[in-house]
Amino acid sequence: MATTRKRFIAGAVCPQCKSLDTLTLWAEDQVEVVECIKCGLHKRQTDELVSKALRPEEQVIGIFDPK
Repeated sequence: MATTRKRFIAGAVCPQCKSLDTLTLWAEDQVEVVECIKCGLHKRQTDELVSKALRPEEQVIGIFDPK
């Protein structure tokens, strides 16, 4: 079984506990997942939602909107 690689999002603030630099990002079955390591907040976003937010003139790997 492969280990999921989680990456910290530098400079990001958790929308729930307002902590800085506590959000991690990874993908599960083509879905981006963001989790706060301090308060446990979990947010998921599918690729369809990501592609609606892309701007054609920019090269973006993915966008997470914590709303």
